[in-house]
Amino acid sequence: MRVAVEAKSGKPSGVAFNGRLAVLLAMAMFVLVVDTSLMNVSISAVVHDLDTTVSGVQSAIALEALVSAAFILIGSKVGDLFGRKRAYILGLLGYAVGAVAMTVAQGLAAIIVFWAMIGGIGASLLLPAMQSLIHGNFEGAAQKRVYALVGAAAAIAAAVGPLLGGLITTFLSWRVGFLLEALIIAVVLSGVGLVKDVPYTGERRIDLVGSALSVVGMGGLVLGILVWQEGGGFVLALLLLGGGALAGLAYWLRRRKSRGQAALLDPDLFTSKAFRLGVSAQMMQQIALGGTMIALPIYLQMVLEYNALQSGLSIAPLSLSMFAIAMLAGKRSGNRRPAGIIRVGFFLLLLGMLALVPVVPRAQSGWALTLPLLVAGSGLGLLVSQLNNYTLSPITEERVSEAAGVNSAGGSFGLSFGLAFAGAIMLAALSFTFTNMAQSSTVLSSAQQQQVAAALEEDAEVMSNTALQQQLTGQPPQLQAEVLRINTDARPRALQAALLVPILAALLGLLNSFRMFRRPDPKPSGAADGTLLG
Repeated sequence: MRVAVEAKSGKPSGVAFNGRLAVLLAMAMFVLVVDTSLMNVSISAVVHDLDTTVSGVQSAIALEALVSAAFILIGSKVGDLFGRKRAYILGLLGYAVGAVAMTVAQGLAAIIVFWAMIGGIGASLLLPAMQSLIHGNFEGAAQKRVYALVGAAAAIAAAVGPLLGGLITTFLSWRVGFLLEALIIAVVLSGVGLVKDVPYTGERRIDLVGSALSVVGMGGLVLGILVWQEGGGFVLALLLLGGGALAGLAYWLRRRKSRGQAALLDPDLFTSKAFRLGVSAQMMQQIALGGTMIALPIYLQMVLEYNALQSGLSIAPLSLSMFAIAMLAGKRSGNRRPAGIIRVGFFLLLLGMLALVPVVPRAQSGWALTLPLLVAGSGLGLLVSQLNNYTLSPITEERVSEAAGVNSAGGSFGLSFGLAFAGAIMLAALSFTFTNMAQSSTVLSSAQQQQVAAALEEDAEVMSNTALQQQLTGQPPQLQAEVLRINTDARPRALQAALLVPILAALLGLLNSFRMFRRPDPKPSGAADGTLLG
């Protein structure tokens, strides 16, 4: 999971800095971010141990991000109505349930229900509650220090997550990694007595229709893609339902606002063009990241047959360069325009993704990916250093929590969409390529070609040559060799197709950045026209 927090406070500094509470909040953020990294690098181990499929695990990863995105606006309102501290505790417990379930899960269903759904709902409660609690428990310089510490924990988790997850999975077990997550959450929960609840003084009426439309809208779009990936029906109906619900949500919010009624969120947030452009850029960045972080681990583990540690080491240039550049750019951006830095970030991200396409079918090891990943990671680092401040700076103190929720929802939706769409494109391309190559084969008989096509129609799956050879045991050697050859050629093409998702997202982000650059950079709330006042 990814979240952006913004340090904004006009309060005087009069409260002693509670270092223990600050560290516990940072630990909670670390677990949230490292969780998905652990799952990504452990795909092959989870598939083997649970006797499931790559697409099934990929769907669970996308579903977890989707549930978080779909419920995060509702989670924010739950904290407002029932207490931010209570939402914080419930969110931690939801994540703990997911982590514990992963340590004992015996099938994919348990992962989907407990890790993806309950854990995702936990994240939707935890993220906005943390934002409000930091505001309410720290003031002035102390508040800024906590935001910096929590942000640094998220950045470090993103950087070391693949390496840490790969190390634990390879030498211990992926289950141990999730057990450690549960233990960290237990430590964080032991310090809830230090947390002072933050009362909510705003509108207490609930917008049930808006809440339902937000869940159906974001959920329908991503769920439609996941159903398509798994070969299910009603895909078009789900996509139309999702799109229609989001359009209905926009109309509903404007209508409620005009009548002075309670709404899930204030549509006036989007009167700031800088906010709209920033949220759009955040979504494109996360789509690119999600697509990359599902395509590369599958490539490394199913094509190069790497273990979790080797996969983590191969992905490390992306995460480490993102972390390093984000820290460097945050400190040394100087008087450079944020919009200009964002434009360079999307350009480098696009360049790195494009460079991966010709490398994939030729790579003999993960080292071949290093330079493109360094370039793409540098671009992501520039984006991370600027986007959240660009997006939230026009927002006043009264609206910052709501705006941060919208920003996080857009990012989480983008992440889940990227994970789902890249996976779906990968399997569709694999099925198409494998079928065409089988039908043009001079080795396979007509009956065998039809058998391959029928098998793919029932269950297209990215599979290592070792696993495929086990399934072909007992078949004639000539047939085994031909099917393995087709698999060897088809998988890189499918993964190249999956990389089109982050490439397209980076291109759209780059075009969006030119619109940013043509506008004056947003100024802090109250300093310029277009600022959203309370």
